[in-house]
Amino acid sequence: MASQTHNHDDAPPLTSKHSDVVTDAAESLDLTVGDSVSTRSVTINKPQAELFAFFRDFSNLPKFMENIERVDVIDATRSHWVVKAPVGEIVEWDSTITEESPPSSFAWTSKGNIPNSGRVDFRDAGPRGTIVTAMIAYDPPGGTIGKLIAKLFQREPALQARRDLRRLKQLMETGEVSTNARTAAALAKEKE
Repeated sequence: MASQTHNHDDAPPLTSKHSDVVTDAAESLDLTVGDSVSTRSVTINKPQAELFAFFRDFSNLPKFMENIERVDVIDATRSHWVVKAPVGEIVEWDSTITEESPPSSFAWTSKGNIPNSGRVDFRDAGPRGTIVTAMIAYDPPGGTIGKLIAKLFQREPALQARRDLRRLKQLMETGEVSTNARTAAALAKEKE
């Protein structure tokens, strides 16, 4: 009896190991800004609507996104972002929500000097919770050199997205983000 090889991948389409699935998904998003595309997913043991509401409230993003200093919400669709870039530099841009389907997804595009766009999908995973998939398209400042510098300093969006989604999972499931760094509170307690 001959064995059959199955190329079925039940991962979310944007994280599939089959490049044609990833390409089709990226093209269907109509990402209008950015040439470099990064996609990451994580399963979080929380309901879809709860995760959508938390993530969509952009003032929550600095709680789990390491490089975000702050996000100022201007109105229901516009926000101003202040982000740490490589080598201690701070960059800022405005962003606009271009599509929103609560509690399933939202998409955005930036305006200004840091071109980026993307989409976050929240897919129900039954008793396991929700699969959160973030796709980000960006043009790194400084082109290829800027991208290499960002990777060197661990600030490249593909690397950051993976870590940020892990921190989101920790925060939503346990109420805190674990760290091996000594916090100001821990240092103060040690001095007592």
